[in-house]
Amino acid sequence: MIAPATEMEAGAEMKAVGEGLLLDASVWVASWSPEEQFAEAARELVVDTRRRAAALDLTLYEVANAIGGRRRDAVGAAKACRSIELRCRKNLVRVEPGLIEVTAELSVEHGLTAYDAAYVAVARRYDWQLVSTDVEDLVSRGLAITPDAAV
Repeated sequence: MIAPATEMEAGAEMKAVGEGLLLDASVWVASWSPEEQFAEAARELVVDTRRRAAALDLTLYEVANAIGGRRRDAVGAAKACRSIELRCRKNLVRVEPGLIEVTAELSVEHGLTAYDAAYVAVARRYDWQLVSTDVEDLVSRGLAITPDAAV
């Protein structure tokens, strides 16, 4: 079971609970990639500051890998990561021990990678809607919605 935000590790900063969108790395990458299937909707979610957006610290590494490592665009990767930090501000969730335990449980329960399970765990902990372009592993299982459904 996921501990409510009030039972988080001592000293951890409280995050805004409810009505937020947890954007996984695939959404951030799609927002920088016009050729991606959900690019337009992803871009709209990323730039619409009227809606609360959240990300994991893990997201920064995933985005840096996708844009910098795979596409060989170090400048684009740095810009994308900085935009995540600016957009999410206090809703950039740091992985901590309690979250790791829940992530492992969800990974086994749903047959997910630890990365995907971490997003599910955080979305549930803070009552945020998980948004992803990963139709096969997350959306089709009812664990996330696509960017176009979130717009």
